[in-house]
Amino acid sequence: NSFTRTAHGRFQSGVDGNMVSEEHAIQELAAENARLKKELEAVKRELLDARGKVEEARSEAMRVPATAFQLLRKSGRCLSTGATLAGAKKGLTMETINPNVKCMEFAVRGPIVIRGAEIEKDLEKGAKKPFNSVVKANIGDAHDMGQKPITFIRQVVACCAYPPLLQSMAIPSDVRKHAEAILHDCGGHSVGAYTPSAGIECIRKHCAEYITRRDGIPTDYENIVLSAGTTEGIRNVLKLFVNTESSRKVGIMIPIPQYPLYSATLDEFGLGQVRYYLDEDNMWALNIGECERALNEAKGKYDTRAICVINPGNPAGQVLTKKNIEEIIRFARKNNLVILADEVYQDNIFDESSKFYSFKKVLHDMGDEYKDQELVSFYSVSKGYMGECGLRAGYIEFMNIDQDVFKMFMKMISAKLCSSALGQAALDCAVNPPKPGEPSYELWYKEKTGILKSLKERARLVKEAYGALEGIECNPVQGAMYAFPKINLPEKAIEEAKKQNVAPDFLYGMKMIEATGICTVPGSGFGQQEGTYHFRTTILPQTDLMKEMLDRFKPFHADFMKTYK
Repeated sequence: NSFTRTAHGRFQSGVDGNMVSEEHAIQELAAENARLKKELEAVKRELLDARGKVEEARSEAMRVPATAFQLLRKSGRCLSTGATLAGAKKGLTMETINPNVKCMEFAVRGPIVIRGAEIEKDLEKGAKKPFNSVVKANIGDAHDMGQKPITFIRQVVACCAYPPLLQSMAIPSDVRKHAEAILHDCGGHSVGAYTPSAGIECIRKHCAEYITRRDGIPTDYENIVLSAGTTEGIRNVLKLFVNTESSRKVGIMIPIPQYPLYSATLDEFGLGQVRYYLDEDNMWALNIGECERALNEAKGKYDTRAICVINPGNPAGQVLTKKNIEEIIRFARKNNLVILADEVYQDNIFDESSKFYSFKKVLHDMGDEYKDQELVSFYSVSKGYMGECGLRAGYIEFMNIDQDVFKMFMKMISAKLCSSALGQAALDCAVNPPKPGEPSYELWYKEKTGILKSLKERARLVKEAYGALEGIECNPVQGAMYAFPKINLPEKAIEEAKKQNVAPDFLYGMKMIEATGICTVPGSGFGQQEGTYHFRTTILPQTDLMKEMLDRFKPFHADFMKTYK
């Protein structure tokens, strides 16, 4: 383009002023062309040099990066320094980006998982490994691990998405009735229309009826808001605590170990993490003395407003006793804390001696002294027996929350319009399933109980397998979908991790994915007591794959311990 503009200018000058001969013009243009070619070659060399650095960084990243951010930087996906080759300055750079986003870490999809995805692609291309598949034991995604969808849920969702199916005699009558009720409450009788921001009304009512059946307590559907999965619901509620006008940063109490959604969101929103440690030696119970310690230590730094509790637990798989929940409620009441109860695994109870108690039920049974305690609880179709992670649906129930605050919450979520109508339809199937005597009941019950029975068996397999290995301690998986074994790493392995500037259990996890194809999450991604090391693994791989996974794991662990003994 530069050459063309130069040629045109020189030619026009010669025509207008009769000052430049044709031969002279050609000579000048040839010289200009040579100069531009030289500049172009220099630019090409710069690009090749940059590409070489990217490849070098990629190779380095594969040698166990410390964090997800480092991996992205080293793989060339975040290479820009804020200036283009042409010299133009970028408006959004690593210097101008929101610093809270840079602080975020989400280990469940961190570097080990990224490496697992790369290995999976290598296997698809015919690469030779000591294994033939990657086992994604890093995340609670049941369908990705082979669980089949619940027929009733998929039939209702399909009919809502494509109403002509309602005319098919292959569709059970209760499915048709269910889908028709949902479509009746949709704008234009279509799931393609926006829903109210709080969700489709009949589904909110069914959520309230579900809670009433579960707890034996009347529930007002007006206190229920549907969300695009519990993740969005939790993030929206936590956003209410952000107060940039406060002289002290607002703090939120979170359990350690915890699901990294909490720590990542608190970092993103600029909220403080007030960490209380669960008692591993007591089945990961919540110790009120430890909560008092955490709260008192945070007083000089944070204005602590809420306590998050995950029950059943993620990542540790514990189920809180009724007594423990009562202690938490008393602690929250005494310290004016809002309770945020993450109860998404309430259907996943595997230990015969354990039982799920909702915070709402326990709070109600504690009498009038606690009747005004603020409580927000969460439910999801991603967990339980449903496993519908991709449909993104859940609900939030607000109890004793100031009405003006609730109005502000509704104003805030209205800016996002609504969650997916199809996700809401799936949620409706979970809270309003087929009833005895209805055409779909028998199959629904068989599928539900079959899934939960299989999960219970896999929970037993995991505990027995890990607990039998030297250097590993593993509490029983009482509930949820995870085990959180403790690995007693040799000092030599810890020293090697220090040399590589990574956490010791990260080193263990990266070695595991490379040697076995088993993708787990290091305990350092969830938080843990200083000097202890863990990894989180799901119990979701189907039974045959679970047995294969454990068979791959055992020799790896033995070799690792021998190497670093």
